[in-house]
Amino acid sequence: MFEVQADSLESYFEFDPRRRSELEKVDSLIRRAAPGLGRYFHRGTPAGQAGMRLKMIGYGQFRYAVTSGKQVLWPVIGLALQKNYISLYFAVTFQGRPVTALYTGRLGALRAGRNNFSFERFSDLDADALETLVTRSAEIFEAEPDNPVRYKQSS
Repeated sequence: MFEVQADSLESYFEFDPRRRSELEKVDSLIRRAAPGLGRYFHRGTPAGQAGMRLKMIGYGQFRYAVTSGKQVLWPVIGLALQKNYISLYFAVTFQGRPVTALYTGRLGALRAGRNNFSFERFSDLDADALETLVTRSAEIFEAEPDNPVRYKQSS
């Protein structure tokens, strides 16, 4: 399994110098489109607890309960390095569906999952569609802070 060896935002950006500029471009777009979602280093869920261990750059944060009754911190939007691509994760829904479903086929994604998508280079993406998706996600979260909690607890 690919694992980013980082313990801070700066070390995350420095982990893969070849893709640093790609991360910085997406980071800049997210910070501009969703200034209310504070950026932070998401360390992943510790081993032995429910949740993804994936380290990433998080934007906004919420807590949700897992079956053990423990609370897990998770980003509203997450930006993550993978072995051969970069992924964006979204933890909000719109009308009961993953918010990314509204943008299927419009983002220029290499691949897409339930509420995430991946790409190799920022230039592969439709930046306007991505900016709209990020802005809409932030608006949903700000208007309805429990939206991502329901999404994660129903996953």
